[in-house]
Amino acid sequence: MDFIPFTFIDLIDIVLVAAIMYSIYRMTRGTNAPYIFSGIIAIYLLWVVVRALNMELLSSMLGQVISVGVIALIVLFQPELRRFLQLIGLRQKHFNFISRIFSMGEEEQADVNVEPIVIACRDMAETKTGALIVIRQESDLRLIAEGGIAIDAKISVSLLKNIFFKNAPLHDGAVLIEGDRIVAAKCILPVTQSEVPKDYGTRHRAAIGLSEISDAIVIVVSEETGGISITHGGELRRDIDPARLQQTLQRYLLHNENRRAKRRAVEDRGLRRLWKQTFQKQDE
Repeated sequence: MDFIPFTFIDLIDIVLVAAIMYSIYRMTRGTNAPYIFSGIIAIYLLWVVVRALNMELLSSMLGQVISVGVIALIVLFQPELRRFLQLIGLRQKHFNFISRIFSMGEEEQADVNVEPIVIACRDMAETKTGALIVIRQESDLRLIAEGGIAIDAKISVSLLKNIFFKNAPLHDGAVLIEGDRIVAAKCILPVTQSEVPKDYGTRHRAAIGLSEISDAIVIVVSEETGGISITHGGELRRDIDPARLQQTLQRYLLHNENRRAKRRAVEDRGLRRLWKQTFQKQDE
């Protein structure tokens, strides 16, 4: 009895497909996307059966549906595909030199002034004023900024407290900070699709969601409890005091700065080596 040939490449193929399917499931869990995806798979399996039974008319009709399936998938799963591509782009740290090439000539981002942020969070925590503050690092958050209201003002305690004052028109959403300036307010952040405790509010879910797809540091002040939380890299630290907030914030900023410096040194050495090899070959 002949068996279907099975090679090591087939094993790799199966593992890769399983990994992709699991990743899609993780990203779409908690939404209606898995049900839509199941429906598409059911139609495809029906098409395979119809073709095997040589049912020409039904096979032709289903074939037309399958032929536009890619476009349908892009339309139906646009948010999930965007999130997936953001996750892939965020993980490709080795290709950040491309961004550096295109960003040559741009002004360097100023250092973040931590003190007014910490003081404002302390004061808002005492009055149980809800707040959501995003501190940009390297990830491009222009889409987040464009979705909010442009401000472009120097960071100050008074400005942050006024923005998040309960009756202020800009208190809903997040404030985006780049360097020593507040660039936008009332920004909408992507909410995490991961499983989180049920007592997490919308601000905490949004903070985790943005930190999962970017290297931004996000600070949350709870409107219900007045607790201060900080999240980075998808990890949320809850109910920390102002002194601890300042220490954690400075540690995150220092860690990111050291990581950028090391990566730039490696990239510069690689570019110098490539430049040297290129001109040596031309001289020969």
